[in-house]
Amino acid sequence: MNADKWLKKYFTGVVLGLLSVAAYLQAAGGSALIGSWLFGVDAQALSALPPNAAKANEGADAKLASADPILARNAFDSVTGPLLGGGEEEPEVVDSAAGPVSPLEAPACSGLTVSIVSESPDPLWSLAAIREASDPVPAMRRVGERVGDLTIAYIGQNPLKKTPAVWLDSGSTLCQVTLFGQPDAPAAAPRESAAPKLGRPSKGTLPKDIADEIRKISETEFEVDRSVVDKVIAEQSVLMGSVRIAPMGGGKGAGIQMTGIRPDTLLGTLGMKSGDQLESINGFDLSSPEVALQAYARLRTADSLKLQLKRGGSPVTIDIRIK
Repeated sequence: MNADKWLKKYFTGVVLGLLSVAAYLQAAGGSALIGSWLFGVDAQALSALPPNAAKANEGADAKLASADPILARNAFDSVTGPLLGGGEEEPEVVDSAAGPVSPLEAPACSGLTVSIVSESPDPLWSLAAIREASDPVPAMRRVGERVGDLTIAYIGQNPLKKTPAVWLDSGSTLCQVTLFGQPDAPAAAPRESAAPKLGRPSKGTLPKDIADEIRKISETEFEVDRSVVDKVIAEQSVLMGSVRIAPMGGGKGAGIQMTGIRPDTLLGTLGMKSGDQLESINGFDLSSPEVALQAYARLRTADSLKLQLKRGGSPVTIDIRIK
């Protein structure tokens, strides 16, 4: 019997057998794919896991099985308290006397003086002329700049002391330098007998050695010896101790209002009066912090100063020649 006859005779059985084999292979392959997708483990992903990842579930089961939360609560005896060792933590005692100090009452910075404060609506543009004890002349500073070991934190008005001030931060403490405040004087040695006090000049009175170098030509014209210019700039915070300066709110060209000027002070000697409104010096608008900075840099070496004022609503010009 050849193959053709045998195939024809058993054709149905051969076809059914082949279908059975194909169905088995398809079922086995499909089951393997589905099983590996659902339950298979990727060797690369498993090797990438941290070493302690396999123990995480064990720790979670142990934590769930622990009785520590129940013992810690001890819900059956509120008098005894927690049954775990260690006891209750004592509350931390806070010293109320060592509370934070208000920035307005911050102590004075040692060894620093400020002679000019120009406050801007934007605190980052406020300027101050600060001099350290070792500096011959003041230097213009802005918020964020360092002065020795301190950083300028804010420049503005101190309403408590009624004076412009500069606050500096050391990282742990805050101190301030006021425009019209004088540096702390060293403690005086105890005196054996109280000597009678002689009359001393009031705050802001112009010293005689400086007053002698200022010559009055007329009510609005003066001559100043150049030898005292640096001394006036260095001691400006002391010489202007009685003067109060406030920016005018009229925008550009409004200038600054000056009050508290006495005839025996620096500004009084130069022909200014209390209530004068200073608009410009040599054409520099003093209401702008940027222009005021340029003016400060140039006027120290100028040969003359031309002050534009308003006094009682009328314009007044004061000419100062430096020789």
